[in-house]
Amino acid sequence: MAMSGLSKDTNKRLIFDAGAFFINYDIENDTLDTAMKKCIGATSGGGNFEAVPEFRDIEIDGVKGKTKGSTVLDGWDVSMTANVVEFKPDTFRYAFGATDSEEIKIEDFDYTKIRGKNRITHCDYLDNITFMGNITGSSRPIIIQVFNVLNEEGLSIDVVDKDNAVAELKFHGSYDPDNMDNPPFAIYYPKLDINDTCELPKPPPEEK
Repeated sequence: MAMSGLSKDTNKRLIFDAGAFFINYDIENDTLDTAMKKCIGATSGGGNFEAVPEFRDIEIDGVKGKTKGSTVLDGWDVSMTANVVEFKPDTFRYAFGATDSEEIKIEDFDYTKIRGKNRITHCDYLDNITFMGNITGSSRPIIIQVFNVLNEEGLSIDVVDKDNAVAELKFHGSYDPDNMDNPPFAIYYPKLDINDTCELPKPPPEEK
């Protein structure tokens, strides 16, 4: 007998397509209209979310391997990557992590001047980066948030003929000093509609 994890509800639990990424999305107060103003921009190649626990085994003399209960969790390495194809002034601010900017004119044209800094302040951290994606069994999105984020990877852009530039922005999450018990991420999974029972049409009443 062939074994498979497939069930009648499998096709309602699939995450599909690239979704969208938002900066400082407020899970309680933002609406669709206000959220779109926080969208990081169009992407090419989607993105990535990683939350990796850092485990460590306590070494005990005379024990030949892992022992149940002797593994400790030292922390989490949390990040979210967005492959951005739409460039705004904020794209560069997010990419460099620590920047200053000002509005200037060059030959009577308006420009935003962005420069890097040599020190990081609390203001350079973004409250969160949020991914909203599609899940087949719900009209509501699955939501993943990474908190207190900073892009530590810098920016590398390749520009060539007959192609467009893509910026890989990798945001690293950080623990909140006032809340060290919670790793810097959260996943919001919508309740799915898995009741797919179909009612057959009733036959017309018999004529008397």
